[in-house]
Amino acid sequence: MSLTKKRKVANTKVDKNKVYSLKEAASLVKEINCTKFDSSVDLHIRLGVDPKKADQQVRGTVSLPHGTGKTKRVLVLCTPDKENDAKNAGADHVGLDEFITKIESGWTDIDVIIATPSVMPKIGKLGKVLGPRNLMPNPKTGTVTNDVAAAVNEVKGGKIAFKVDKAGIVHASIGRVSFDTNKIAENSTELINAILKLKPTTAKGTYLKGVSMASTMSPGITLDTKLLSN
Repeated sequence: MSLTKKRKVANTKVDKNKVYSLKEAASLVKEINCTKFDSSVDLHIRLGVDPKKADQQVRGTVSLPHGTGKTKRVLVLCTPDKENDAKNAGADHVGLDEFITKIESGWTDIDVIIATPSVMPKIGKLGKVLGPRNLMPNPKTGTVTNDVAAAVNEVKGGKIAFKVDKAGIVHASIGRVSFDTNKIAENSTELINAILKLKPTTAKGTYLKGVSMASTMSPGITLDTKLLSN
């Protein structure tokens, strides 16, 4: 694939032999943005864990202080007595059986699904559709709860879920290139600190093995993990 002129220029501005501080990376990622739209800013965090082992699965949630810059579409699956709470909190879709049918037919035009514990037996059969898309409600991420209003408010306010993949890497969006440098850095710090706190006791050696920051279609910027671990 041939590179665009903007991408070639961006590549020249990133020193592949250098590790950057978080503030330097947050500033540089704005400078090397190659797109005309408001690109997302993502962190890619390589961990020293074995994801095949159940006790080394790293997953959790974190509320970014400045949000992600993206309005998330939220579906709440609940019984009728919880529907008004979900709607008043700003959920985009609320219901149960009709949405289960839609999902079974392939509809997944949402970003987060929140469910009450009582309806989980009905939702279990949707695992094959929702699981690969990371949409399956889970108590560990706060998306299975009776307090649907609080859960919707958290998601709309910037709460994100993260999970280590099969390669031992966590990928997460932490903002947009339109954010100022401080917001990008502060959101990044919040995510990294949350991941550091979740270090499995059975993980040996270096935990934070590598961190890079990139915007959509931009080259990656390698961060100094020694500074991030302090």
